[in-house]
Amino acid sequence: MRDPSHILIVDDDDRIRDLTKRFLTLKGYRVTSAPDAAGARRLMENMTFDLAVLDVMMPGETGLELLERIRSGPAKATPVMLLTARGEARDRIEGLRLGADDYLAKPFEPEELALRCEAILRRSQKPAPPPEEIEMSGLVFNVERGELKAGDQRIRLTDAEVQLLTILARTPGEAISREDLAEMTSAGLERSVDVQVTRLRRKIEPNPKEPIHIQTVRGVGYRLMPD
Repeated sequence: MRDPSHILIVDDDDRIRDLTKRFLTLKGYRVTSAPDAAGARRLMENMTFDLAVLDVMMPGETGLELLERIRSGPAKATPVMLLTARGEARDRIEGLRLGADDYLAKPFEPEELALRCEAILRRSQKPAPPPEEIEMSGLVFNVERGELKAGDQRIRLTDAEVQLLTILARTPGEAISREDLAEMTSAGLERSVDVQVTRLRRKIEPNPKEPIHIQTVRGVGYRLMPD
């Protein structure tokens, strides 16, 4: 299960900061807050955030100045949303120029803030890198090398079997259609994919007739389930 996204809220208004923190927490996010830019910078030196929500009009260092420092520092890739006063087009334009990902005018509906946060996080999230190795009932498949081993003993796979197992292993737990597997491998035909799956099961499964690793997803195709 993916850890909840971590959002930093920076606003000098205690009421807005606390309400926003409570609402986003109820939406399932992990939320940390700071009352000013100095506090935010201290937090960002010691914690990693998936999104920062900055009020523009703060005493001392403004949200725009904080944004500029974020974009020139080690956390420069962190997405940023600005909270601006309604009608302050100048702040919105300057914020976008400095690298803000979005802005929201005050006063705002908490639900709109949550939806905008969700949209930014969805755009910024990178897919998890594929695993280097997959373990299956005492066997280990090295995805990069295309090698299947039982301890130190290498189990022979045909080129077609390596292709198929590698594709399934790159997204463990995710179903891939027979049509896609046929196109992505040298099988060519969906029926040929079924044949390769049957052969792989004989080499991988404790009981090929009741597969637990290369599973059939009815109406879709196949998925690989590691230990």
